Amino acid sequence: MKDRIIPEFLRKYWINYLWGAIFLFLGVYIATLSPKYLGTIIDLLKAPIIDKGQVFNYIGLIILTALGVFATRYVWRYFIMGNARNMECFLRMEMLRHLQKMSVNFYNARKTGDLMAFAVNDIGAVRMSFGPGVALILNGLGTSLLSVFSMVRIVHPKLTVFAMLPIPIIIFVMIRMGTTIRNRFRLVQKNFASISDRINENISGIRVTKTYVQEDDEVSRFDILNNQMKQSNLDLIRVSSLMGPLIQLFFGICFMINLIYGSSLVKAHEITLGDFVAFNGYLTMIMWPVISIGRIINVFQRGMASYRRLEEIFSVKPEILDGAASNPEEEQEKLEGSLEIRNLSFAYPGHSEYALKDINIKLEKGQILGIIGRTGSGKTTLVNLLLKLYNVEPGKILIDGRDINDYSLKTLRENIGYVPQDNFLFSATIQDNIRYFSDQFSDDEIEDASKISMIYDNIMEFPARFDTRVGERGVNLSGGQKQRISIARAVIKKPAIYILDDALSAVDTQTEEAILNNLKEEMEGHTGIIIAHRISALRHADEIIVLDHGRIEERGSHEELIKKDGLYHELFREQYGIETRESWEDEE
Repeated sequence: MKDRIIPEFLRKYWINYLWGAIFLFLGVYIATLSPKYLGTIIDLLKAPIIDKGQVFNYIGLIILTALGVFATRYVWRYFIMGNARNMECFLRMEMLRHLQKMSVNFYNARKTGDLMAFAVNDIGAVRMSFGPGVALILNGLGTSLLSVFSMVRIVHPKLTVFAMLPIPIIIFVMIRMGTTIRNRFRLVQKNFASISDRINENISGIRVTKTYVQEDDEVSRFDILNNQMKQSNLDLIRVSSLMGPLIQLFFGICFMINLIYGSSLVKAHEITLGDFVAFNGYLTMIMWPVISIGRIINVFQRGMASYRRLEEIFSVKPEILDGAASNPEEEQEKLEGSLEIRNLSFAYPGHSEYALKDINIKLEKGQILGIIGRTGSGKTTLVNLLLKLYNVEPGKILIDGRDINDYSLKTLRENIGYVPQDNFLFSATIQDNIRYFSDQFSDDEIEDASKISMIYDNIMEFPARFDTRVGERGVNLSGGQKQRISIARAVIKKPAIYILDDALSAVDTQTEEAILNNLKEEMEGHTGIIIAHRISALRHADEIIVLDHGRIEERGSHEELIKKDGLYHELFREQYGIETRESWEDEE
């Protein structure tokens, strides 16, 4: 894990642990008084003449110690356990911030189930180490030390030594078992991640599963993972559950030694009956911290296993470089939108083949660029670089005459309105999806954006209108409706640069034409990039480039490209047919 994460938290909240430790040790000290008072009462009751006043005084002291233990226990649990919850919240927030900085390539290499396991199970295990784990250690140390001290000072040193002989053996066995627990818990976490990922895929792809009648096969595959999860948990339980009985066995030996040797000391009048009872009380107090060693080892080994898993994530450095994030004034900068691409070539990380080769584009503010090409020609790759989802070589992409690497990511992306191919909608209202949970947009602006994207009439047909909840990933909307809501989300920003990546593929041609006319008016004075497979979406672009295998094969206006016998003309013929060409041009 990044060196600063845990120390940073402790720098902020160390005082809570300090107060927790103070009250915990105070409570332990108060608790160790109780066996002493009980032993005194036994001796008073054994006397020829019973002093009832003293007996009741010591009974009162025992009640006060119980109240003192209750009060201090409440306070130290509030500080230590509460602080562990603070740590859990802190780590989860730090993890989300860290994940937000990661590049697309990072998510390509990791499954959702793994990341969910990190955020839920692993952080929870670390919290257990810094909450119950810390409390058990402090309570065990305090109780054991004070109890042994009282046994030696108040009762009998030799009896203490003999009675405590089995305890080092217990501790040695517990430590040896700890390594096995850690390794088996890591396997449990790994299997949990696999199950989480499988469930996520099944829920996300439920329509495909049902369409291809794969329900039984999916259940069978999940059953294998489920059994693996069960087996790994059983393997862990076999070791961890052995600790309790082993400790109780050795403590039985401790009490047996105390019973045999201690009773002989009472008989020899070396200790009183009250001292013998008090000694048993102290021995019982020590038993629980030693028994908790098993739990401490269990908790800390799980926590360490999870800590190492989290360390793998936090140690990954962001690949995308932020040009000017340290400049607070630039965060508010509004770009004009002129765009220039100079001799841009790009290969994805880990690939030797170029996805883009020698790309040159120049767009002045207010111009619209159309991009077309077959699947895999590099259209979306170009957009990814404009959004700086991957690092760009210096001097290759300039916005407003300035290198894209000189802008902070926030400035760059806030000035771009992007509608991707995969239209993601949040499980929220339509209104929230359009304004993306931002309060800066008024209801009128939301309505205007929905009218431009031609979704307004559909929204008005819903009973709750703009307050209609769209379901997870917009599951209760059609593909065309999701696309138009995504367009409205981009339009409401009024960005300097609009990028529509095949954003009209799910709407009919009539709706497409209406949206394009609205967007043409909306984008006046703004730079626009429209990527499409359908030529009809690009007719009004100032320039159209045709990509093929990462290169610009053709460029020009719609009319110029139609006249060429090239790839654009071929795409046109495939979409509309030779015989419809003249009638199609007449419609223009």
